[in-house]
Amino acid sequence: QVQLVESGGGLVQAGGSLRLSCAASGRTFSSYSMGWFRQAPGKERERVAAISWEGSMIFYTDSVKGRFTISRDNAKNTVYLQMNSLQPEDTATYYCAAADKFSLRSAAYDYWGQGTQVTVSS
Repeated sequence: QVQLVESGGGLVQAGGSLRLSCAASGRTFSSYSMGWFRQAPGKERERVAAISWEGSMIFYTDSVKGRFTISRDNAKNTVYLQMNSLQPEDTATYYCAAADKFSLRSAAYDYWGQGTQVTVSS
């Protein structure tokens, strides 16, 4: 069992930055691939970024490439999402999730956090 707690969300103006953190507890964090997903009101959940357990494989959805950076610190059991040049369309609840294997499919992720709200004003 893995428990995930996101933090770092908030209200920011367009062009601003936020860094989301996801702290993990429970089973060995370093063995899990981690992903960030987001869901805006009335929209389906969208994958944002993913990172393999050792960081050798990284994925970004096209809309965030060049603006967002996913990273992890296995010593701190934490995964991060640095978000720069935020736009109103980035407004959503952001979730981190853990999977046994690197995957781009949300169904592959067994453990999910409660989410943190990111709101970008124009």
